[in-house]
Amino acid sequence: MSNQGVVMSKQKGTGKDKYLNSLRNIGIIAHIDAGKTTLTERILYYSKKIHRLGEVHEGTATMDYMPEEQQRGITITSACTSCNWKERQINIIDTPGHVDFTIEVERALRVLDGAVGVFCAVGGVEPQSETVWRQSEYYGVPKLAFINKMDRMGADFQAVLADMREKISSNPLVLQIPDGEGEDFAGVIDLLQMKYLHFDPDTKGMEVDYQPLAQDKHDFAISWRELLLENLSELDDAIMEQYLSGEDFGEEELKAAIRDVTLNLRGVPVFVGSALKNVGVQPIMDGICDYLPSPREVQQIEGVDPESREKKSFPVSASAPLSALVFKVQMESGRILTLMRIYSGSIQARESIYNVTQGQEQRVARLFTLHAGQKERLDTARAGEIVGAAGLKNARTGDTFCDIDDQIVLEQISEYKPVMSLALEPRNASEEEKLLEELNKILQEDPTLSLYRDEDTEQIILSGMGELHLEVVLHRLQRENKIEFRAGKPQVVYQETVGDVGRAFEEFNRELGERWQYGYVELSVEPFDRDKESRIVPEMDTGNWPSEWVDAVYQGIEDGLQSGVLKGYPVYGVLVRILDLRQSLEHSSAIGYHMAAGAALKSAMSKASPLLMEPIMNVEIYTPQDFVGDVVSLVGTVGGKIENMFDKGGGKVVQTLSPLRRLFGFSTELRSATQGRGAFIMKFEKFDVLE
Repeated sequence: MSNQGVVMSKQKGTGKDKYLNSLRNIGIIAHIDAGKTTLTERILYYSKKIHRLGEVHEGTATMDYMPEEQQRGITITSACTSCNWKERQINIIDTPGHVDFTIEVERALRVLDGAVGVFCAVGGVEPQSETVWRQSEYYGVPKLAFINKMDRMGADFQAVLADMREKISSNPLVLQIPDGEGEDFAGVIDLLQMKYLHFDPDTKGMEVDYQPLAQDKHDFAISWRELLLENLSELDDAIMEQYLSGEDFGEEELKAAIRDVTLNLRGVPVFVGSALKNVGVQPIMDGICDYLPSPREVQQIEGVDPESREKKSFPVSASAPLSALVFKVQMESGRILTLMRIYSGSIQARESIYNVTQGQEQRVARLFTLHAGQKERLDTARAGEIVGAAGLKNARTGDTFCDIDDQIVLEQISEYKPVMSLALEPRNASEEEKLLEELNKILQEDPTLSLYRDEDTEQIILSGMGELHLEVVLHRLQRENKIEFRAGKPQVVYQETVGDVGRAFEEFNRELGERWQYGYVELSVEPFDRDKESRIVPEMDTGNWPSEWVDAVYQGIEDGLQSGVLKGYPVYGVLVRILDLRQSLEHSSAIGYHMAAGAALKSAMSKASPLLMEPIMNVEIYTPQDFVGDVVSLVGTVGGKIENMFDKGGGKVVQTLSPLRRLFGFSTELRSATQGRGAFIMKFEKFDVLE
């Protein structure tokens, strides 16, 4: 479990840390096309951070600043921004909703203190909404909910509330209700103030008028307010006592109770509106300030001492020792921008800080607050802030920065294994050099990509998390760098392992580079844990051997494990034992042992029943009851094994494990089998032997 969690108590700090109370680090999370970026655009507009509203469907949204995002109308990369509202500084990360970019969401959630979940009033809690909501629950992130698009035909407020209870097991605290739905949606009723909120269309919703409720609307709102009080009383003993005694509640009293419930993850305040029509946004901004935590009000970050490996933590204070986590690295005009969350201490521009993950000091050239594709210079970044840093050339996602004299390693961000690859063929040698250079820059930015060259075909192989993920990378290469190349069709990424024990020796004895090179290595291979990287262990005493020869043996084996004997895929789950080394008094060399070790590994693996492993995906399918039989049949046709099946939201959830190679086109087949009503989410589970 991460640092984010149930609020334990407010941390005390020095007077100069009072700014922490005004900070809100939040994310906007949801399914694709629920309206996250549109909501963020309105927040920036009403806080006067921007002076013109951009629209996602027009490709002018501030937060979708990449051309690929503007073209597709979706968020691909997490964009950071900052604005001020009612004496609060709100740092916002607008996250992607597409499943191929789940890692972007997870990296953002890792460093956030709160989140706003956006749900479409028509679609309800959709599959990717469930995924990101569960991710936020894992990291213990307090949340608000905004039911968006209440003006759309088919909008159903109560159905979304039911979805929230059933699909994501949340406890909605309804603070607002819509006045009408779909074409009849006219405004918002606030249950705490018992007022009608009118958002002036002439000022694009900038002016909000709190009006008394007409009698019919008052009677309707009273029943909802009673439900809110009942819900709160079940979660708060003081509210329960007051509710049962029939006493009235003040607005601030209710806000305090709602805040406590929200911060302790026992309830989710619910707001309504239509971001596109400029209705309901300012109350969400108020809710962020009123109900989501400051950096002091979340569970204290915890790491380990790099030497003793004992748990260690620092208070959230600018005067404490430094601890900062890199959650994203991105390239801008060929330069690296490192995005980090500072948990304690402070960083000055032009000072050196210690990257404990890589064991080296690195100099911060410049510091920035971020606003989508733009930056504002900072002299100092302090605890609680999310900032960008230039000059940290070797920083990687998941690195911890700290003081060299008081070191801490924070929990690293989860690694994702690429599951899909494609071949790239540049036009000529100069284009290939340029292509590799730019690909390596993108790989620094995105840890879910990998790159290697196929030994047999000499093709460049790029691997990623899905078809759209790879498509976006290719488009960036062509747009930003004008590189000409051909790309093959996406293919599944495999791994190799062994099913038995194999033993072999190889002697390398020939002239290379005008001198004779000699090496002799005997080793064995055997099955290990298939989910783990291969291991090398010596079964002989290598202490009396020259270290450069021993290192060459290890390097030869490690190089050999990068390419197996069946199809040349990386080798996992194999235990390699070094059994014997022999030397020639005249010709033994590091090159000889390196070559002998690689050859012996290949020979031993060939004798050990080599196996091909494929990615197995965890697929969770939601289907209406009427189509359960069709879905079960479809699962069988794609080689899936049903692990579980249960009722949810008036339909069925079918959980399966399926090989990725059989899932190309699955979304189309599922829509056909369920008349467009089925949906699924898919994530990598494991590599297993190809059947």
